[in-house]
Amino acid sequence: MDIVCLDLEGVLVPEIWIAFSQASGIPELKKTTRDEPDYDKLMTWRLGVLKEHGLGLREIQDTIATIDPIPGAKDFLDELRSMTQVIIISDTFTQFATPLMKKLGWPTIFCNSLEVAENGEITGFKMRIENSKLTTVRALQSIGYETIASGDSYNDLGMIKASKAGFLFKSTDKIKADNPDLPAYETYDELLAAIKAQLG
Repeated sequence: MDIVCLDLEGVLVPEIWIAFSQASGIPELKKTTRDEPDYDKLMTWRLGVLKEHGLGLREIQDTIATIDPIPGAKDFLDELRSMTQVIIISDTFTQFATPLMKKLGWPTIFCNSLEVAENGEITGFKMRIENSKLTTVRALQSIGYETIASGDSYNDLGMIKASKAGFLFKSTDKIKADNPDLPAYETYDELLAAIKAQLG
């Protein structure tokens, strides 16, 4: 039994924080898990920047409403889901992901949640489980699934390397250079063909 585990941002949709950085005019918010491997450190720093600028959930959700999936992402996902089970495993938050899931045809997503005050200030975040991508892949394997995983960032490497097959997708030159053993693809057609070859 195969199950495909995909990252969300950078793989199926543009990076939310980069889009919000552009919309808000705060360049430092461009930093993502491609730049900072420690997700807790990254999110704590982001919340500090939001507080400093008086920005909250509503402003980020307004930006997310303008984001569309990467061209070809929904067709890729639809075709993949017609062949096998697919779960999106993301370090994003339900409050961010829901509108994007609608645009992708409501695939299954495992992600985290934000702690939000009544005034809309994001006061904290609750991770579903520590090292969620790797932990989720291991849990799926423990109930009889063979996992095939793909992602673009440092926080995807654990699940990619722990899977029966794993692929980098639209990753950075540095991550690709640091992981020469991992096949790296740039187009959905390439990724789909690579996953298809592993199904069975």
